[in-house]
Amino acid sequence: MKIGVLALQGGFKEHIDHIKSLGYQAVEVRKKEDLDGIDGIILPGGESTTMGRLLRVTGLKEVLREKIINGLPVWGTCAGMILLAKNIDGADSPHLSLMDITVKRNAYGTQIDSFSKPIHLDILGEQPLDLVFIRAPYISSLNITNNFLDDSDGMHFANDNWIIKLDKHIVGIKEGNMIATSFHPELTPDTRFHKYFIEEIVSRHRCMAQY
Repeated sequence: MKIGVLALQGGFKEHIDHIKSLGYQAVEVRKKEDLDGIDGIILPGGESTTMGRLLRVTGLKEVLREKIINGLPVWGTCAGMILLAKNIDGADSPHLSLMDITVKRNAYGTQIDSFSKPIHLDILGEQPLDLVFIRAPYISSLNITNNFLDDSDGMHFANDNWIIKLDKHIVGIKEGNMIATSFHPELTPDTRFHKYFIEEIVSRHRCMAQY
């Protein structure tokens, strides 16, 4: 499988390294033509306002948005979560406006407030994943379901979707073919979240590809 990584700005190299370490092909996406033939795409951390502007300038925005609407699997980390959100606290307009969530930018403070915390995630097996947060956002509200009432740390499932909570805040979500996380699995040596995205989300939607 071929996984694209948006490479306009931000921490795309670490995602590429994880994809390659799992034995899959990684493609740096900088222009519309780079989207041809990819089976999924990762939107990395970085500066969401800059990435949003570059998506428009390069002409990638509408093409990428259409592909995701038509089923292309996507995973946004940190700034990538902000790019996917339909609503951003304190911002006039969203970027790709795809996930039915409201995101609070820099919710965990400045660079010096960055931290990590190990959390057990059901989709990854028994060993906890070290969640790394760097000037991270979190999801302040969501509209995809009213079934996520449990405030305990970890994963909560509703039908085929899930959320991840930490200290009562939503820091991860799956909505159909879209995943968004506040944290950065690519900044740890642990490749399990990338493996999950590729082998569970991308592989499943590849069978129904219309993009």
